[in-house]
Amino acid sequence: MNLITRIGLAALISCIGLNSADAQSVGSTYTSTAPKNCRSIGKPSELDGSTTRLCPGKNGFLVLIAEDDLREIVSVGRNRKQAAEEPAAKVWFAPFNSSETTIEWRAMGAKPFAIIQRWHIADNTDPDKQGRPNTKAMLVVTRLPPGPVCHVAYVDAIANPTANELARKAADDFARSFTCGKDEVKIIGTRGRAVELATMR
Repeated sequence: MNLITRIGLAALISCIGLNSADAQSVGSTYTSTAPKNCRSIGKPSELDGSTTRLCPGKNGFLVLIAEDDLREIVSVGRNRKQAAEEPAAKVWFAPFNSSETTIEWRAMGAKPFAIIQRWHIADNTDPDKQGRPNTKAMLVVTRLPPGPVCHVAYVDAIANPTANELARKAADDFARSFTCGKDEVKIIGTRGRAVELATMR
C-alpha cells in the first residue's frame, strides 16, 4: 500500500469516526403542547373544566397533558393508554400549577431519553394585587423509555440563574440510569421557593 493510499484510508476512517460521533452526540430539540398543536380527548368537564389533550412529540412519542382542579400532569408514551399508565401520570403537585407549552427533548443521536419542561407553581403566601397567588417557576426533568416515565430532577428557575443548563446536565447525567419508584427525585442547584412548593405533602 503506497503512501497516498494510506493517507486516503486514514482520512476515510477519520471521517467515519466523526460521523459516528456526530450521530451519537447529545442535543436538544423542541415541540409544543399548545392546544392548537394537540388533539383534545373528550370534552371539558362541565363540573370543573378539566381537560385532556394528546400532543405530538419526538421519535414516535406522544405527550399527554391532563388538567384537573387547576393542576396538571404531563406524561409520555407511544399512545394515550401507555402514557396514562406511567408513573409521571400519577404525580400531582399539591398547589395549583400549570406547565408551559414548550418541551425540550434531550436525545442521544435521534433517540430522546428525557424531556425538560417549565412549570409554574402557585404560591398562596404571595398574592398579587387582585389577591390571586403569584406563581414560582421550576424546571422538571422527566426520563423516557426504555423503562418507566417519571420525574428525575427539579431545578428552581428563580433561585438558579443557569437553570436551563442545570436541567440539561441533570437529564444527561441521571435520566437514563434513574430507577422510578426507587430513586428519589433530585433537587439540582439552589433549593428555592418553587421546589419547596412542589415538594409539599
